[in-house]
Amino acid sequence: MGNITQEGLNKLKGQLHELKTKGRGDMAKQIAEARDKGDLSENAEYDAAKEAQGLMEMKIAKLENTIAQARVLDESQIDTGQVSIMTIIRIKHLKTKKEFTYTLVAEEESDFPNGKLSVLSPIGKGLLGKKIGETADIEVPAGIMTYEILDIKPSW
Repeated sequence: MGNITQEGLNKLKGQLHELKTKGRGDMAKQIAEARDKGDLSENAEYDAAKEAQGLMEMKIAKLENTIAQARVLDESQIDTGQVSIMTIIRIKHLKTKKEFTYTLVAEEESDFPNGKLSVLSPIGKGLLGKKIGETADIEVPAGIMTYEILDIKPSW
């Protein structure tokens, strides 16, 4: 884990709380219902519920670890003179001339359909450190894409 916004940390804490309360409660209910159906040695529903419980507990442990290691970003330390985490960038795809606007965020906060681009994604990595007017050649599965940085703003 690494840097994360306060909003992102709050979202992770909310997910953890949901899993520990409602998730565990629902899981206990499923296991009890499956157990009530008879012989546990031949009860596929019981086995599936126990496996799902194990996966959920692994997810809880991973979230707890992520939250414990998270460092909340200090917005005053973010350089908006170049593309960096927590900046809103407007870029132009030079071949198609289409413009896109993204907020660069930590991997855990990535939400591409809502314009939140992970700094660990190929495009995010390729844009980091660039300044307005510069171009970036980014290798993606479809080939090389060239973007021009049109604008950089703080996201707060």
